[in-house]
Amino acid sequence: MFEYDFMVNAFAASGIVAVLAGIVGYFLVMRGQTFAGHALSHVGFTGATGAVLLGISPIWGMIGFTLAAGVGMGALGERLAGRDVAIGVILSLALGFGLLFLHFFTAYATQVTALLFGNVLGVSASTLGVLAGLGVLSLVALAAIMRPLLFASLQPELAEAKGVSLRLVSVLFLAIAALAVAACTQIVGVLLVFTLMVGPAAAAQNLTTRLSIGLVLAAVLALVQAWVGLTLAFYTDWPTSFWITALAALVYGGSLLGRR
Repeated sequence: MFEYDFMVNAFAASGIVAVLAGIVGYFLVMRGQTFAGHALSHVGFTGATGAVLLGISPIWGMIGFTLAAGVGMGALGERLAGRDVAIGVILSLALGFGLLFLHFFTAYATQVTALLFGNVLGVSASTLGVLAGLGVLSLVALAAIMRPLLFASLQPELAEAKGVSLRLVSVLFLAIAALAVAACTQIVGVLLVFTLMVGPAAAAQNLTTRLSIGLVLAAVLALVQAWVGLTLAFYTDWPTSFWITALAALVYGGSLLGRR
């Protein structure tokens, strides 16, 4: 299996993305912002299709659109009610533009399928470098805001009283989440980002209440699902995204049985 360069790239890319998705997804679940992750992936699709129409690599369009949307979602509403309204408005606008771009995108059916469902086996060395950069940047940024993020997530009223800007924390975190979503779509596609971002994190939170253990567990579960899914796809010739999704559902179901 590893005698093929495309498989080496696929394992490296899925490993980077899985660890990033597990850690960032843990905070998405903790903060009740899983809808944001779902919305960002659809916004990313709009950016990717627009980039292709302009002759630009899809990943750059996806990064640009998801990052702008993440910042917008955080800036428009840091509290639950306002946040969900902001996400809904941005998602609707993005889907409208996505429909427009698809109208001009009919000659690129293969690329559309790859964007929707992922194409980890087609990851190039240059894309792998971009994913590695996104992973490092996102994790460093997350580490930098870890303390105020935890404070704002667990005790928002007290954090605000102590001078923590909930809006700023929300903007920064959703910007990081946007980068993670853009990376995830390269592996599982726009429609299945929820699987890798939320599934392992939700399972980890079902199994432990300790933050440090939960973060590590979420990353490990995401990594195992990605690599096992990739291996099964190689030997069965079934889509990688299907296997990752099936494994995520299986692990989450098992976590409910062993819930703390």
